[in-house]
Amino acid sequence: MPQVMEFKLPDLGEGLTEAEIVRWLVAVGDVVAIDQPVVEVETAKAMVEVPCPYGGVVTARFGEEGTELPVGAPLITVAVGASTLPAEAPAAQAAEAEGAGNVPRPLIGYGEDHSRPARRRRVRPVTAAVSAPAVAAPVAPAVPVAAPAPAGPVPVISPLVRKLAKDGGVDLRALTGSGPDGLILRADVEAALAALRAPEPAPAAAPAPMAAAQGERIPLKGLRGLVADKLSRSRREIPDATCWVDADATELMAARAAMNAVDGPKISVLALLARICTAALARYPELNSTVDLEANEIVRLPAVHLGFAAQTERGLMVPVVRDAQHRSPESLSAEFARLTELARTGKLTPADLTGGTFTLNNYGVFGVDGSTPIINHPEAAMLGVGRIVPKPWVHEGELAVRKVVQLSLTFDHRVCDGGTAGGFLRYVADCVESPAVLLRSL
Repeated sequence: MPQVMEFKLPDLGEGLTEAEIVRWLVAVGDVVAIDQPVVEVETAKAMVEVPCPYGGVVTARFGEEGTELPVGAPLITVAVGASTLPAEAPAAQAAEAEGAGNVPRPLIGYGEDHSRPARRRRVRPVTAAVSAPAVAAPVAPAVPVAAPAPAGPVPVISPLVRKLAKDGGVDLRALTGSGPDGLILRADVEAALAALRAPEPAPAAAPAPMAAAQGERIPLKGLRGLVADKLSRSRREIPDATCWVDADATELMAARAAMNAVDGPKISVLALLARICTAALARYPELNSTVDLEANEIVRLPAVHLGFAAQTERGLMVPVVRDAQHRSPESLSAEFARLTELARTGKLTPADLTGGTFTLNNYGVFGVDGSTPIINHPEAAMLGVGRIVPKPWVHEGELAVRKVVQLSLTFDHRVCDGGTAGGFLRYVADCVESPAVLLRSL
C-alpha cells in the first residue's frame, strides 16, 4: 500500500517565517518526482519554487493561491509509491484532480506557458464510483452558471499580472490582451482596474460613501512591509548624518568611453563607481562595519559585500555583489547585469538580497541630483549618486560646461566622526574627477 506523506512549508532561511502561495505547479492526482517543484511562493525577499522531497501521487493541496502560510504549515500530501490516485482518496480530491467534467483545467490567469518545460503528467484517479472505463465522458456541471467563462486557457504568463488582477478583483477571462497572440499584459489589467475604480454619477443629495472619504488602504506586508520595518529600524537605531559634494565626472566618463571603445565586455558607470567605493573602503574601513548592540562593539568586516539599489515591479530591492573588493570593473559590470536581470524577473533568492556590508545607491537614474539616503540596516554607510549632467564649472581657471554629479554619503555616526566620512567622500570625488588617483592607489 502506498504511504501518504505530508510535506510542510520548509524554512526558507534568512529569518523568514511565512510565504504567500503565488501559484501551484501541480494539482491533486499529478505524479511528482523527488525534488520536483510543486508550488511557487513569494516571501518578503524573493519568489521561490519549493521542491517536494517525496515522489508519488499528489493527494491533497493546502491553501489557495494568494494564501499566506507560516513556515511548518502543510503544503501537500503525496502517496509515495503510487502511480495513480489511491482508490480511498476522498471524492473531493478526485474532483479537484480532474476538474469539472473530468476535463483538465489550466490555472486561471496563467494559460499555457510554452517557455516552461512540462513538469508533470496527468493521471486519471480511480474512485469507487467509477469502474475505470477507457475514456470518461464529460459530465455536465450540477449547477449551471449564468455567464460561463470563455473556453480555453487564459493567456497570462506573468505571476505579477495575475496577482495584480486578483488583488483588484479583475476577471482575467473577461479581458482581451494587447500582447502577442492575445497575451494579457500588466497595462491591460491596469486599464481594467481604472475602469472599475471610475466613480459612477451619484444623486446630488446622496452623501459621499464613508469608504471613499477614508481613502485606499494598502496592507504593509510582503516586500513593502519588510522595507518599512527595515527603514523604521534604521531610523530608530542609527544616529545617521549626511555629507555631500559636487564632482566633475567629465574625466571619468571619458575614461569609460575609452575602455568601451576596445573589444571586450562593456563597463557600466555603476561598475566604475563600485570599484572606486571598494578602494575608498580599503582606506576608510570604519565605513565597512556594523554595530553589535548586545556586545556594545563596532565590528569591522573583512570583505566588501556591495549592495546596490534596484527598482523592480515588486518594489525596491538591494541585491548584493559578494567580495566586490576582489572584482575588476568588467567583473562588477557582469555581476550587476546578472543580478539586475534576476531582480527584474523576480528570480532573486533570499541569499542574493542579504549579507551586504555597504550600499551604492544610484538614484540619478530617476532624474534627481541629490538625496539623503537611509542606511540599509545593519550596515554603517551608503553612498548616493545623482544624475551626471552638463553644468557650468570652473575648470583650469576657466568657466566651462562639464559633466557634474552630486555624491552623498550617509553614515552611522557611532562608527566614525565627520573627518573620516569627509575623507572617504573626498577620496571618492577625487577618483571621479581624476581616475588616475584610483590607479595610483591600486
